Amino acid sequence: MIVVEQSILTKNQGFADENRSNWSSLGLLRLNLVSSPGAGKTSLLVKTLEALRADVSLWVIEGDQETTNDADRIRQTGVPAVQINTGRGCHLDAHSVGHAAADLALGQHGILFIENIGNLVCPAGFDLGETKRAVILSVTEGADKPIKYPDAFAGADVMVLSKIDLLPYVDFDESAAVELAKRVNPAIEVVRATTSVDGGIDEWLQWLRRMLREVIAAQALQLEERLAAVRSRLSSL
Repeated sequence: MIVVEQSILTKNQGFADENRSNWSSLGLLRLNLVSSPGAGKTSLLVKTLEALRADVSLWVIEGDQETTNDADRIRQTGVPAVQINTGRGCHLDAHSVGHAAADLALGQHGILFIENIGNLVCPAGFDLGETKRAVILSVTEGADKPIKYPDAFAGADVMVLSKIDLLPYVDFDESAAVELAKRVNPAIEVVRATTSVDGGIDEWLQWLRRMLREVIAAQALQLEERLAAVRSRLSSL
């Protein structure tokens, strides 16, 4: 079983590296969203698209075992979306994501959101070629999720505490959740969000814009280095 798992992950990594190579020149922020079922990924995504669509190019790949319900919700915002149905599969893989992205006519300096299957176990092991990974933890879940499902949090760049408007009504220790997440992953960032209050996703939007600026700056630096190399070759002729 270990040999089979290693073979599957190695094959997936090859496709992930191919995705990353294909997208690297676009200055495109690719965000892999993971969470438990019902944590509010799609609601957060819809509000995010509505907030950013006026000035940022956006695309979405939706992952579910069945139905096109979430992709239909996304398309209602006016943002292009492709649905991947995995059937009995419990995660997206880099091969299917690469094919889905080919149908989206991706452009430069935008954000590609990849909403993974609702599951904190299987998606954690599969690189999709993303730039960043976000794990969404709802305050309606247990604060101990980061140590119960450590791989999901260890591989994430940011933890989004969602549905924070419900904190007065649920038994959720926010400081404990943050401490446990940082115990698993000291570098993880934490933002708080709610889709039920005006301004409730501002912190999340600020994080996204900062990540996009970093990706575009990295692309510009890469182009400058290539141009410098060309100039060096010309000067030697």
